[in-house]
Parts: sequence; structure tokens; C-alpha cells
Amino acid sequence: MKWRLGVVGYPIEHSVSPQLHEAGLRIAGLKGSSTRVELHEADAKKLGKWMGKTYDALSVTMPLKRAALAYCDELDEVASRIGALNSLLWRDAKVHGANVDGAGFLAALAARFGVSPENMHVVVLGSGGAASSIVDALVESGASSVAVHARNHEQVEELSGRYTNVFGHMLQYRPVDLIVNTLPEGGRNNEAAVIQGVTPETIAVDVTYAPALSAWRTMYQAAGCRTQNGLGMLAYQAALQMSWWFETEIDGAELMKVIS
Repeated sequence: MKWRLGVVGYPIEHSVSPQLHEAGLRIAGLKGSSTRVELHEADAKKLGKWMGKTYDALSVTMPLKRAALAYCDELDEVASRIGALNSLLWRDAKVHGANVDGAGFLAALAARFGVSPENMHVVVLGSGGAASSIVDALVESGASSVAVHARNHEQVEELSGRYTNVFGHMLQYRPVDLIVNTLPEGGRNNEAAVIQGVTPETIAVDVTYAPALSAWRTMYQAAGCRTQNGLGMLAYQAALQMSWWFETEIDGAELMKVIS
């Protein structure tokens, strides 16, 4: 079999997912190729036509993580729970959807800093598909509290209403162990200072990776925080994704070497 892979979304020209996919194919000893596929949310119905005919598997990015659900025959537990996916697979004449963003985030966090979110107080900036998956993974892994900050109040209420320890406001007098920025680079306000509760012990993760060192991450580095961009999450979620696609274990650390 020659795998037909791709990454779909908009904007897409910056994505390094094709490099990760092709590295994963080599690691697994498989043949195939991967391409970038520009697709707007209004044209999401094309996904239902492409799967099985043009593509065997796709990485799904903004703004399609919620819209793609409509074209799946089966969903994994996480995608069903949070209403967003990041991966499609054609298998047994069905379209399968899964979300490994959150698991990839946790794997990258452990690889870089040697920590898990258990008992942590966390702040997540943003409320979209990436934020939903990260919040879910944090809660499932034992985070003590997660405060979500975003302009979309409906999405914030949806997230905070789904879990008993997720809040749509800051928790007073609690130091922040981990802060995660999921906002797209183009949709950010210029912050003048780090948020309340951040200390030099705080880990600050920006899930964007273009630019590699964002203005937000620079500000938290200046505050003494340990920081990370989104390349780790991208590599480790790709490893989980391809392990599912190929039914062969792919090592996220090996994929990091491709994009570091």
C-alpha cells in the first residue's frame, strides 16, 4: 500500500506536518507521501468526498476541527467528548475521527520538562479546538484547576460547564504552575505584562511555532519562566496520530529531530 496523507486547513502554507508524515512513513518502513491541502470551513463537505478516494488519512487543523466531525462514521472517546478532532482515517470503508492533540501536548510537556499536570493550577488562553483538547487532557490527567481565558464567552462557558474543576475566571491567590497560549498568532492582543499568579516556577507553553519565539513567549521568558513553543506538541501528536494510522509505534522524539 502507498499511503496518501495530508494536512488540511487554512492557513496551511506554514505547516510542517508533511515532513513529519513522511518521516513517520520512513520510520514505519512504509511507502507514501503527504501534502498540504488548503480548505476553508465553508468547503468542509469536501472532506467527506476525499476520504478513501483521494486520501487515506489526514491531519486536521484550524478551522476544521469541529466541522470535520460531520463527515465521520466513528469517533474516538476524546473527539466525542470535546466535539473536535485533529485526525481522520479511512479504514474498513468508514471514516474514523480522533483527537490526539491533548495527549500530544502532555507527551511534549513530559519530554521537555519531565512533569505531568497532576495537581497543577493551569491557565489556558483561548477556547477553540486546540484549547478544548488540552483542557480535556489536563483534567483527565489530574490537574487541580484550569482557568480558561478567551473572548468567546459561549465557548468558555461550554468548557467550564463540562468539568467541575475548569473555570471561566482566574482563581485568586493561587500561583500558576502552567500557562498555555492556544490563541492564533494573528488574533492576539499585545499584553503589557504576564498574568497574575505567574512566578519564575511557572511553565509557559505557546502552541504556535511560527515564529519559533513569539512575543508572548519572549515576555514569559523575561519573567524567568521555562518556556516551550508548539513544535513539541506537533511532533508528539503526529507520533500518536501515525501510530494509530499505521498500527505501528512511532516515537515522538524521533520526529522532533526532523523539525528541530
